[in-house]
Amino acid sequence: MRNALSFIADQLGVDDKDARTLHMANNAVYALPRAGLVVRITRSTRLHDRIRKGARLGAWFAEVDAPTIRLAETDEQPLQYEDLLATVWELVPPAETPSIDDLGPVLREFHSLPVPDLGLPVWDPVGTARKRIADAEALADDDRDVLLDWCDRLGPLVNELVEHSPLSLVHGDAHVGNLLRRADGRVILCDFDSTCLGPFGVDLAAVAAAELWFRSTGEHTKLAKSYDHDVTTDSSWPVLREARELTFLVGGVPLMASTPGVAEEFQRRLHAMRTGDTSVPWTPYAHYSKLDSTN
Repeated sequence: MRNALSFIADQLGVDDKDARTLHMANNAVYALPRAGLVVRITRSTRLHDRIRKGARLGAWFAEVDAPTIRLAETDEQPLQYEDLLATVWELVPPAETPSIDDLGPVLREFHSLPVPDLGLPVWDPVGTARKRIADAEALADDDRDVLLDWCDRLGPLVNELVEHSPLSLVHGDAHVGNLLRRADGRVILCDFDSTCLGPFGVDLAAVAAAELWFRSTGEHTKLAKSYDHDVTTDSSWPVLREARELTFLVGGVPLMASTPGVAEEFQRRLHAMRTGDTSVPWTPYAHYSKLDSTN
């Protein structure tokens, strides 16, 4: 990934010697402080459509003054290194860290944006899960079968929900970790790999489902208050919850062979899902990627 970053930095005509790793999971995200840029490089060759979508969205966000980060002013994006794609964004300098109380208002503003004519996909967590499963060389056949059976069962339920719901622009991975605060105080969203058209509850379900499986922080209650809606009271909640749980589970499978600890975490999650045991908090897959990047 550092080779990819160096190649992209050369294309941009900037120095990458001060590169700082911000995130290392399905994407490698690097800050280039002196250049004022953030480079996002996909680590999956099967999710290139997400990178291209992010580039289209970035241009549109600037047109409508969306509460989002801004795409860097470079030549046509995304950029390419071998079979990897990357997008380049303006760096938001460190400021006061946003909280869950900021997420609700930002999401309400985001959901109120007009639906862009960009050919955005409709929310399809099952289709995305199938791509990640197909991209997981280290996945055991028995585990693959369990996941694919889950996809087969959940797919029709998701399709029915989409068919009977008003569709708006949804972020797709809404949590405090995807918030930034600009120097002028405005709180904005980043990471648009999962942005799509879907029921607005998709963006509220991420925090609500995380409260069940990760360490409880009370964030769901705070988000319900700041957004003025509790998604767990909706009739759609069971499907939204299960779709998010599938996303939590398969999110690391493309990294099982390359990142120590991810395979073991996947097995813990799979066992917990099959038994319904929420007593042992999960560890984010990104935690293992951070450990690996320091070795």
